[in-house]
Amino acid sequence: MRVLMLSKACIVGIYQRKLEEIARLGVDLTVVVPPTWRDERGELALERSYTDGYRLAVTPIRLNGHYHLHHYPGLDRWFDPPPDIVHIDEEPYNLATWLALRQARRAGARSLFFSWQNIRRGYPPPFAIGEWWTLRHVDYALMGTESAAAVWREKGYAGPLAVIPQFGVDIDLFRPPTRPVTGRTRALGFVGRLVPEKGVDVLLQALSLIQEERFCQGNWRLDIVGSGPEQPALEALVDELNLRERVTFMGQIPSMQMPVFYRQLDILIVPSLTRPNWKEQFGRVLVEAMACGVTPIGSDCGAIPEVIGDAGLVVPEGDATALGYALCRLIQDDELRLDLARRGRERVQSYYTQAQIAARTVAVYEEMMRLPR
Repeated sequence: MRVLMLSKACIVGIYQRKLEEIARLGVDLTVVVPPTWRDERGELALERSYTDGYRLAVTPIRLNGHYHLHHYPGLDRWFDPPPDIVHIDEEPYNLATWLALRQARRAGARSLFFSWQNIRRGYPPPFAIGEWWTLRHVDYALMGTESAAAVWREKGYAGPLAVIPQFGVDIDLFRPPTRPVTGRTRALGFVGRLVPEKGVDVLLQALSLIQEERFCQGNWRLDIVGSGPEQPALEALVDELNLRERVTFMGQIPSMQMPVFYRQLDILIVPSLTRPNWKEQFGRVLVEAMACGVTPIGSDCGAIPEVIGDAGLVVPEGDATALGYALCRLIQDDELRLDLARRGRERVQSYYTQAQIAARTVAVYEEMMRLPR
């Protein structure tokens, strides 16, 4: 079968491993990506990391960085010859989705969209109209979590759907290191956008507490990977809390170098905070870290507890004291930390590998090909 996928997310090199796995299962796959994508972290250029067995079609993008309005003016060239399936790796309320779906319908191709949206949100025209049209004309939907599936059912989507994360993890690349487990400084990490909803300020407050409290014995340091508009305020907070000798802002790290970073960590913290228009949709860094044998601590925001399962600690979001106690517990208790790390690796192997995600996605394609027209 011929599949045309539209995905700005696939400019990230490590995500492309899923595409190779899909192609390996016999799919004639073309993936349309922009040359770059802009967000609050800056401009991310296309990485070419896993490109065997399928076509990576770099296509100019209009309104780059505008989440709802970006689109691909040259998309029509990839409809000759027409694909069997158009996989629109975008939310149903985006212009890129509407235009791709319109072209799919003109070409007689089946279509699907993907969504992480786990909060029921209303949009003004024309987005509400476009969303309504997409939900009634698309053939299939992929949802990142059960909560996202519930949202779209409530909003009126009545067609077939499957709950499959957008990407998995290559467990050969993301693997635990061989390293000593006692007698050294515990390495803590945060990976993500430096924006208020990611809760880095709560993490810093928690570290300030355990630095001052004598009950928490043991040395530790924190590396912060990522960038965003909150970085100046967070650096000022580090100075205010006297954490400068323990906290390092590392900026962005290329995706293919992330496994090396994770293997240097003992604990990954994801202290996300729910906002009226956002809550954590998956927490992909949790899966990557767990694959590398890193023990996670997460807040109870959105999908975080679902992803961690029994492989880490979960604390109430926004509670710096609870987060401090959880950190202290793992810093001091090697046996607990290593047991959770083992469970995390097993959990990823059971649910979140790139090969598993690709196989489940191809199974959806095969189901779509059997749908009546």
